[in-house]
Amino acid sequence: MVIGNKLLNQSEALLSLMRKRRTVRAFSRKKIPRLLVENCISIAASAPNGANMQPWTFVLIEDTKLKRKIRKEAEAVEKLFYKEKISDEWRQKLKPLKTNTKKEFLTQAPCLICIFAQSYGKDKKGRIIKHYYVSESVGIATGFLIYSLHQLGISSLTYTPAPMNFLNKLLSRPENERPFMILAAGYPHKDYKSPKLRKKDLDSILIRK
Repeated sequence: MVIGNKLLNQSEALLSLMRKRRTVRAFSRKKIPRLLVENCISIAASAPNGANMQPWTFVLIEDTKLKRKIRKEAEAVEKLFYKEKISDEWRQKLKPLKTNTKKEFLTQAPCLICIFAQSYGKDKKGRIIKHYYVSESVGIATGFLIYSLHQLGISSLTYTPAPMNFLNKLLSRPENERPFMILAAGYPHKDYKSPKLRKKDLDSILIRK
């Protein structure tokens, strides 16, 4: 199959752009226009999903006090993780990322997007509606969201403290919604430098038949 130069150039430009995407752990205080973030969430909601059940809820948080509450709960979880749950091998893997129990990014980032996976739905009469491929669907939507933000020059950090059930209480989410991820979004702090990490090359991940 012959690929036109225009398409090939577009694909290479897109590849170059996406290779520049890096997770950011320190954010500037610069605000992001809410409509811009909402448009990215709308793009995420266009993702393919099981039986078109769209089993996701996005909670956009800009309120400073609420971000502080989330950080307090998350750091309590992290203290237990680093004290009792993490293995020595895992600890070594995290060293280049310089992670610890302090999660300043939760209050630095101008917005947090808390993503929930709906285990099931309910109709107007309260009857349960079965959802299909929930984790896969929400994972794809989250990828769309990260991609959209990056296209607009907005950095993000995927964060999954375990457990995350404190989010249900803080954000008044029902029992059928399971916290999937906290996505911190904003512009990088001027002094932040991403760790130098290598991605696998194409030949090591692609099997051609």
